[in-house]
Amino acid sequence: VQLQASGGGLVQAGGSLRLSCAASGFFFSISTMNWYRQAPGKQRELVATITSGGRPDYTDSVKGRFTISRDNAKKTVYLQMNSLKPEDTAVYYCNVDYRTRLYWGQGTQVTVSS
Repeated sequence: VQLQASGGGLVQAGGSLRLSCAASGFFFSISTMNWYRQAPGKQRELVATITSGGRPDYTDSVKGRFTISRDNAKKTVYLQMNSLKPEDTAVYYCNVDYRTRLYWGQGTQVTVSS
C-alpha cells in the first residue's frame, strides 16, 4: 500500500489549496479514505472522510470550507480547502484502514499566513 500526498504550500488567509493523494497497492474503490492533519504540538486529528460510495463527513471546524472527493479511476482522493485560516496550518496526511491496518501517506505541509 502506498499513499502519495501532494498539493500543500503557503497561502494567505482566505485563500484556497487542493490536496491530492494518489493511492496504489490496494482496492481503492472499495476503501474509505481519510484526511488527517497535525499541527505543531497538537495531536493528529481527522479532518474529512469519504466512503467507497462517495459519502463525505467532516470535522466541525472545516464544515462548509473543505470538500473531500475521490476519483476511483485515478485512485486519487482530494481535499479542496477554501477560506483557509491560520489555524488550518498543519501537516496533512491521507490515510486508509485496509485489512485492519492503518496506512499513511508522507504528509504535505499547509501553511496559512494571517
